[in-house]
Amino acid sequence: MHRWAAAILCGIVSAGASAAQAQSFDGPSFYLEAASDERRRGLSWSEGDPIVRGGLSLPVTHDLTLDTNISTLSDGKRHGDAAVVIDLRAAYARQIGAWRLAAEGSYHAFPGASGQGYGELGLTGGILLGPASLDLLAQYAPRQAAIGGDNLYLGAKLGVGIPGTPLTLSGHAGHSSGDTRNAIRAARLRPNGSYWDHGVALNYHKGLWTAGLGYANSSIDRAADRHAGATVIGRFGIAF
Repeated sequence: MHRWAAAILCGIVSAGASAAQAQSFDGPSFYLEAASDERRRGLSWSEGDPIVRGGLSLPVTHDLTLDTNISTLSDGKRHGDAAVVIDLRAAYARQIGAWRLAAEGSYHAFPGASGQGYGELGLTGGILLGPASLDLLAQYAPRQAAIGGDNLYLGAKLGVGIPGTPLTLSGHAGHSSGDTRNAIRAARLRPNGSYWDHGVALNYHKGLWTAGLGYANSSIDRAADRHAGATVIGRFGIAF
């Protein structure tokens, strides 16, 4: 793990641990699910193959949460033939009336694939509008050799619960850009330099069970990157 990423995560954890002595919080939560693809920002990380992912979320205080997620990648070529990706994240969020503000630091590790790990910082601002929520987000990966430069992602997400049903409809759009120092490495996250991605999803949640069906696409021509292009993704899981 890069030293700056480790320092950010350790600093957030230390601050939260001190505050936790004076506050009560809920216990950890877990999830496990299967999906037809591991698609992130319009790009497949799993060669378009089905994946299994699991995660643990640990609230340190009412505002600070630590997350660990593991996803299979089917020896994804995009990330040095990595079999899995492990996402480590520390997030601090505050709810102020209908408004929500959050900051996070994350690191993406690829065990068994040398020199592939990289870190990101993120900010999110959101508002609740009745059954709907709107989030604006910015995620920035500072210049790192693993990604051939730096990477900035700006996006918006809109979600709405369908009244009287366990269904939620959501949509997102985002733009990836950045400075390129190594074109081959930069193509991991930005195959065409700068590009747009978008998608919609319908999710079902009942008790411990979740299921979803989504559509993802981007402005990248599939002929330029076989991991891009329009796709439909299904998923099914349990959270407890």
